[in-house]
Amino acid sequence: MTTQKSSRSPLAGTPSLLRAINDRAALELLLANGPLSRTQIGSLTGLSKPTASQLLARLEAAGLVVPVGTTAGGPGPNAQLYQVNPAAGHVAGLDVTSTTVRVAVADITGVTLAEHQVSCKGWPAAATVERVAEAVAETVRLAQLPPGSLREAVIGIGGAPDPVTGKLRYASHLPGWHSPRLTQELEAAIGAPVSIENDVNLAAVAEQSVGAAAGCEDFVLLWAEEGIGAAIVLAGRLHRGFTGGAGEVGYMPVPGAPVSLSARRKHSGGFQDLAGEPAVLALARRHGVRGADAAQAVAAALTAPDGEAFLAELAERLAVGLAVIASVVDPELVVLSGGTPTAGGERLRALVQEALGRMSLPRPEVRLSALPGSPVLAGALQRALATTRDALFSTH
Repeated sequence: MTTQKSSRSPLAGTPSLLRAINDRAALELLLANGPLSRTQIGSLTGLSKPTASQLLARLEAAGLVVPVGTTAGGPGPNAQLYQVNPAAGHVAGLDVTSTTVRVAVADITGVTLAEHQVSCKGWPAAATVERVAEAVAETVRLAQLPPGSLREAVIGIGGAPDPVTGKLRYASHLPGWHSPRLTQELEAAIGAPVSIENDVNLAAVAEQSVGAAAGCEDFVLLWAEEGIGAAIVLAGRLHRGFTGGAGEVGYMPVPGAPVSLSARRKHSGGFQDLAGEPAVLALARRHGVRGADAAQAVAAALTAPDGEAFLAELAERLAVGLAVIASVVDPELVVLSGGTPTAGGERLRALVQEALGRMSLPRPEVRLSALPGSPVLAGALQRALATTRDALFSTH
């Protein structure tokens, strides 16, 4: 009689799986808390001292943790402290607009090692990939890392990659970014895996990770600058939509704005014509407020004689779009981001909160972005770190 070998996969709970789970838990604790001793890791994970010692030995041998001194001042002998090894991996984040490319490089612990910015005005479309790769290489050099050090690069851009074709949609303002093989071309030039994400979506990732929406699982981020955009997070997950176009609210028909009969025309009708930068500047001029761009006009309104009336009308316009979104999504929270709301600060936020409360049955709390610098760049780094940590922490 012959016996057949079982084709079943290993059962959950095998020693190797449990070790992987414990190792990942310890690494996450070290990222969240900083240096910890063997006893502290054992206490936080529920592992015995011998098991915690074996865990740390594995992680140190894999180059994922390093000793960083000892405890002092407590009873008993000093204990060795460990932290995640910053050199275990490096990532890049990029924030691409029609005028600039910002690049940041961070280590696996999330510490930014270098930032670099270049103007992309006048770039030949055919040279876009090469110029972007040069900007990334310069940032790697400024971070004092050797070429080829990156494990992941995430690019935030004012468009959305089509999930089927990979081509960038909603980005006619960005020549040079429309090759059907754009991701592969960037990967070859940069020398690392590359992913492209909508810039406003990445701003929401940053707010959820380290900003105003930390701990919130249902929120909307409204971005107002030259253009209007939104990001939607439901049950803790970013909602991109079937074609990647969720949040393209600049095209959304709203009361008070002309309805476009051709959605293919850039910025024609809808919320953009009510609260995009050209509309904000026109509104400011009507109230005697001046500024070279929307952010400058809003900032000037805070001290201008007729500034309060301008801010109140702008808040109502923003609230009109938010009321439409809130009636469908019913979020717990709205985060205002981008140059226009940031310039208006707490005064504009309060006016938007008040106006939204009058217009909408759902009345989510309205908060300002809590992130310094570029939220898009911060979100790109957060996304790159998450991907790289998953790969490193799961395969050692």
